[in-house]
Amino acid sequence: MKEFAVTEWRRACTTLDSARRLVESDPDSSGSRSYYAVFHALTAVFALRGQTFIKHGAIRAAFHRDIIKPGLLSVDLGQDYDYLMELREIGDYGGVMQISGDVAMEAFKKAEKILSELKRFLIAESGEDIV
Repeated sequence: MKEFAVTEWRRACTTLDSARRLVESDPDSSGSRSYYAVFHALTAVFALRGQTFIKHGAIRAAFHRDIIKPGLLSVDLGQDYDYLMELREIGDYGGVMQISGDVAMEAFKKAEKILSELKRFLIAESGEDIV
């Protein structure tokens, strides 16, 4: 599981970088990439805990149930994740709805913050910087 977690963490970082680069040129894709960066980071976190999920809703539920609700990370991070999940729906399937450049930048910053907190969380939980 550790190798899978490291691969997912790297994917999260690469995807976050893509989100940053797309903010101005393609805000819809940037918003979606911001969400997926966090999705991959959470996949890494749960992999190290011996858990895997296929569905987006399942990883969201586990994040809230196992990490946010017990107070391991702040409620604000859970709300930010939910916000990113909603933006992903708009970015990927929005029809006439679109993500603006300002909203894409906000999404990128929220994703960057979540990844930073998840990295701290992983170090605290494992005792080493594994990602």
